[in-house]
Amino acid sequence: MLVPGVSGGSMAMILGIYQKLISAISSFWENKKKNLIFLLLFSAGAVLGMVLFAKPLLRLIDTFPLPTMYFFIGAVAGGVPMICRQAEIKAFSFKIPLYILLGAAIVVGISVIPAGTSGSQSENWFFSAVLLILAGLIAAVALILPGISVSYLLLLLGLYDKTMQAISEFYMPFLIPLAIGLIVGIIAATKLLERAMDRHPQPTYLMILGFILGSIFNIFPGIPSLPQAPVCLLTFAAGFTAIYFLSKKEAQGTN
Repeated sequence: MLVPGVSGGSMAMILGIYQKLISAISSFWENKKKNLIFLLLFSAGAVLGMVLFAKPLLRLIDTFPLPTMYFFIGAVAGGVPMICRQAEIKAFSFKIPLYILLGAAIVVGISVIPAGTSGSQSENWFFSAVLLILAGLIAAVALILPGISVSYLLLLLGLYDKTMQAISEFYMPFLIPLAIGLIVGIIAATKLLERAMDRHPQPTYLMILGFILGSIFNIFPGIPSLPQAPVCLLTFAAGFTAIYFLSKKEAQGTN
């Protein structure tokens, strides 16, 4: 979540825990104790990771932007074999690249829309609250789907600055309707996504793969110069190797 252009959902998918996370939220009441423990451990790890790595990661991105971003591109690439396994690709079909391209096109299309083009507000409190609930629903979909940035969607809706200000000031008339939409959206989106993964695994995982590959468009730092190329190749390989073996180990642990 700290890496610009890489969503938390993308990393959860790449690490092989995305389906567990979706299932724990959408089917929470079916096994409350197990799901609660999983979500608490996941949340504790997320908070600890942000606390420990926020400053070092930002420093690395500022000081060594190309090698750092190539490491994360390698990490994204390292998760591709695992996603292909989950898509259960047994033979080539023209539908395979079509689903991947569709997913990538959605993410790239969202990223090139000028920020703030959808922003509008009303003086009527009730109407504003309804719009904020709808914005929360849209943001929830971005939280759940890999490759789509929540912060950028808020920018598209013209709500990013207002949301940051409301959080800093604990302005509840703004935050409560937004949170309602977010919670309802997360529950609804996870249920739909879990159903899609169970009933139509190949199209679902291939579109998710497209989302993740499309997110590379947002973090691609450009082609490195000749002196930097060996270092970038090395960090790319390190990212690929780390995630490839982590996701492989996770897949073996679930079998």
